[in-house]
Amino acid sequence: MSEVGDNLQEGEAGVRGEQPFPDQVRSTEATRPDLHGLLTTSHSSSADISPSPSAESGGLLSLPWEILIHIVSYLPVHFVVNVLPKVCHALSNVGQDRTAWQLRAQRLVGSRAAFPVGPREDFDWPGACLEMEQLITCWSGEVEHVARQNQEDEERREQAIPQDGEPGVGGQDDGGEGEVEGVGVGVGVGVAVQEVAYGADEAMEVAMEGEEGEMQHVLGGDQVARLREELEDRLEGDAAALMEEEMDHRRVFNANEGRDALLNHQEDLPDHRNLGNGQHVEARSPSPPPALECITLPSGHIAHVNSVLLLGGEGKVCATASRDWNVKLWDLELGSLLHTMGRQGDFSSHRGWVWCLASQGPLLASGGFDSTVRLWDLQAGGADRALIRTRAAVLCLSCQPDMLLAGTFDKQVSMYDTRAAAPLVKSIRMHSNAVMCLCADDKYIISGSKDCTVAVYDRRAGKGLKRLRLSSYLLSMSYSGCEVWAGDNGGMLHSFTMQAGTFKAVSQFDVGHTALITGIHRSSGSLYTCSSDCTVKVHIPCAPPRTLSTLHYQAGVHGLSVEAGVLAVASGDVRVQIWRPRK
Repeated sequence: MSEVGDNLQEGEAGVRGEQPFPDQVRSTEATRPDLHGLLTTSHSSSADISPSPSAESGGLLSLPWEILIHIVSYLPVHFVVNVLPKVCHALSNVGQDRTAWQLRAQRLVGSRAAFPVGPREDFDWPGACLEMEQLITCWSGEVEHVARQNQEDEERREQAIPQDGEPGVGGQDDGGEGEVEGVGVGVGVGVAVQEVAYGADEAMEVAMEGEEGEMQHVLGGDQVARLREELEDRLEGDAAALMEEEMDHRRVFNANEGRDALLNHQEDLPDHRNLGNGQHVEARSPSPPPALECITLPSGHIAHVNSVLLLGGEGKVCATASRDWNVKLWDLELGSLLHTMGRQGDFSSHRGWVWCLASQGPLLASGGFDSTVRLWDLQAGGADRALIRTRAAVLCLSCQPDMLLAGTFDKQVSMYDTRAAAPLVKSIRMHSNAVMCLCADDKYIISGSKDCTVAVYDRRAGKGLKRLRLSSYLLSMSYSGCEVWAGDNGGMLHSFTMQAGTFKAVSQFDVGHTALITGIHRSSGSLYTCSSDCTVKVHIPCAPPRTLSTLHYQAGVHGLSVEAGVLAVASGDVRVQIWRPRK
């Protein structure tokens, strides 16, 4: 196994153009097979995906194919996908073994879960495994990390809280002021010494009152003095440890003083800093897990943010839509506002609540309660591009390469050609109540309504394909591959499959949400949900979903967006929070 590891490490170093150290070359020269021989052997067997053992090469590729696959299954997915193909052709074939990827995926989701929920044909197994591995790395320790930080904060608060009737931290005692503002180590030590001394005296008095005539068991003056000396020595040791810990805390705090972004995050991090009693800790706050960083965008809106959308494919730009009638564009690299969308002469982006966002390439669409869809040109700095008037409030949008779709309060789904002077192409009505959510591709339009139905429209045939009735109504929907995931008004998740023109319900899951699910994002290896119950949950999209982390907020969450591993959250106030992999 050591020889296999050496071979893989050397191959990876060769890809990066690195040279092994001379001592490493000497130590492995006698036992290592010739890399040129490995490459020659591998290329000669390129026609066979399972190379047969060769007597001439006694290295990695001489192992049986099943053993080689088992060894590679313990390597990170990104290494198998990106590095092994550059080492040699035979190792590149490892990434084409479908069964190996299925076994790896089952190990990631657990033995009791089914994956994928939808059809297995043409499923992107390497992509799903890569995404699941990254998701687990970033999010599986988030809850434990926050819980540990909260526990440490609680312990520090308990040490700093003064007892009843005693001078508080930073307060005055007989005219003297506390030595350290906000911490008061010296004062705390004095108070603790007094507590112990008072306790010893009280115990002695009780013994004297309860045991009259047996005074030989009562502590004498010398014994009390020795006891006090021992306790003071022990407390001095504790005080030294406390002072050392406080100095460490100060060093960390001083190192962070110049970082405005980090301080803003610490000030705005929801619920992680909440002490449960309305207090706010300024000195230290829980930080995100090592794999993630969190930033809070400046308070650019003056009302609740209803929708958030990441743009550009890299998670570097974000659009927000608010009840203050405005749409704003943000630079996430700098954490600053780029533009506030608006037509020339207008004081706001819309003339009513802005409820939903969608984008396709350089086009950004926003829909609002003013019964309009407004189009913005991202390449022109968010300039106004067009105005589409609808017959009712716009509740959901979907942008396709050839068409813009809008679901409205008047029970219709409308199709628009954004390039035409008269953009309306067609309006379809397949529901008896407001259309709350929709998703689409080049073949089908899937919509959910408050009438507790989900409907499928065949774009090529120009007619309705199927209509399913549910026990609840859907508010959010995500469509990728052959799977459709949706969240309802009761906090339940629903999964559907769309394959070969057949739409069917698969299952529904309870993932712990207790109120309506306002946002959902599903990809081959990740699942994100948010709810008005003030939580955001991160899951692996298996059956049942495996929840990796739960983020708690102080208000209901109205929406989320995910792109390139970046998560944007629109909480129930004026803030937007961004969680992203730490650089």
